[in-house]
Amino acid sequence: MIIVTGAAGFIGSCLVSKLNQEGFKDIIIVDDFSDINKMKNLEGKIYSQKIHRDDFIYWLKENQRLVQFIFHIGARTDTTEFNKEIFDKLNLNYTKDIWNICVEFGLPLVYASSAATYGLGEFGYEDNHDIIDKLKPLNPYGDSKNDFDKWAIKQDKKPYFWVGLKFFNVYGPNEFHKSRMASVIFHAFNQIKEKNEVKLFRSHNHNYKDGEQLRDFVYVKDLVDVCCFLLRHRKDSGIYNLGSGKARTFLDLVKNTFKSFAKEPNIQFVDTPIDIRDKYQYFTEANMSKLKAIGYIKPFHTLEEGIKDYVQNYLEGHKYY
Repeated sequence: MIIVTGAAGFIGSCLVSKLNQEGFKDIIIVDDFSDINKMKNLEGKIYSQKIHRDDFIYWLKENQRLVQFIFHIGARTDTTEFNKEIFDKLNLNYTKDIWNICVEFGLPLVYASSAATYGLGEFGYEDNHDIIDKLKPLNPYGDSKNDFDKWAIKQDKKPYFWVGLKFFNVYGPNEFHKSRMASVIFHAFNQIKEKNEVKLFRSHNHNYKDGEQLRDFVYVKDLVDVCCFLLRHRKDSGIYNLGSGKARTFLDLVKNTFKSFAKEPNIQFVDTPIDIRDKYQYFTEANMSKLKAIGYIKPFHTLEEGIKDYVQNYLEGHKYY
């Protein structure tokens, strides 16, 4: 039995689909299941049981003997939310509860951390445990993820196998429900369809020209491939980056989205909203050497390959993975 929390969400539902493809059908899915739009992500998926996230900790204690592996993907991911209590409850303390049960009953755990922990990148983007205490995230979401990472590495008692994955800018199918928090590719696709133009944030940093802000965009299919590798690997515990390993500009992203329509780019620039302007990452790039060093050798999609697959096979037909 494999558990996936956040299973109705973007990454969680893609992971359930990938597990099904790999032959795993005895899956317990955990979420709040209250968003009708998110439930479409689960159509066609094979699983054994749905557990509401509020009931999961009790359920896990009662049923731990049946569990083989836990993917804790569920989290509050809204970077524009500034209520620290919400993040403490859903991201920090909830994950501590899962961790402690995994320690008590000998269960392997993979959980979602975030590249938001790196803040402005003052200490680089290397997944070295030694820098985690020094990192300065830019919002309460990033703080909650880094607070758990800090707590985890300081624990004397750890699950026999555990991994925290620092997800970089993930894009791909099953994010129709995410609204403002969906990927830039998703928004670019819809803007091109509706207005034949794309609006990007203007740079407010003199080191970067408009549209040349750099991010590490990682295709969700690569992310779930890594999760399945770890499901079988079950050694070399620790915190790992999970990005493409190659920073690309937003201009690259948008031009490739226009290319998928066979249209010439039409890009307009707008001011970055005030509420996120001083918390905006102008550069992220995952150092992926640590994951490669434990034996993960499968190539990641290039930005061009990922956008083409996402647009042509999912967005254009409003299809799910």
